[in-house]
Amino acid sequence: MTARPIVMFPDWRLRESAAPVVAFDEALHQLAQDLLQTMQAAPGIGIAAPHVGVLLRVVVIELPGGTGPRFYVNPLVEWASAETARHAEGSVSMPGVSEQVERPARVRVRFQTLEGVEGVEEADGLLAVCLQHEIDQLDGLFWISRLSRLKRERVLRRYEKLRWTA
Repeated sequence: MTARPIVMFPDWRLRESAAPVVAFDEALHQLAQDLLQTMQAAPGIGIAAPHVGVLLRVVVIELPGGTGPRFYVNPLVEWASAETARHAEGSVSMPGVSEQVERPARVRVRFQTLEGVEGVEEADGLLAVCLQHEIDQLDGLFWISRLSRLKRERVLRRYEKLRWTA
């Protein structure tokens, strides 16, 4: 396992759609473990392969107080509730800034395991937020795209200020 360098906003790879995984092999397992190490070192609670410059549909989520890391290959939101919830979001590719994002409160996600076994999971709360956030990233939709223009501009100004003072 190796923590990989994180691609930083506004890198073009964060706006590209990731390709489906077709080979469920040792390379996929290594990528998943590297993503886990990278996420933990960042630190973060979710990461998608494009965050390390790999345009494949792989996500790792590890919630605080949870049961350990969860790996999702080729995830897809199959259903989303009409009810919404707001939650603070940020990104390992844009450290130091966050903003409230409104998303469906509950989702059902279809995915494959690292072995290629199909699964379906229903989620609410923080897990629903993380799944939607990372699946957006796999689709080339960076989280700030979900913000109003005013909030997006504020986040970008805060991020630029942090980059200049670092």
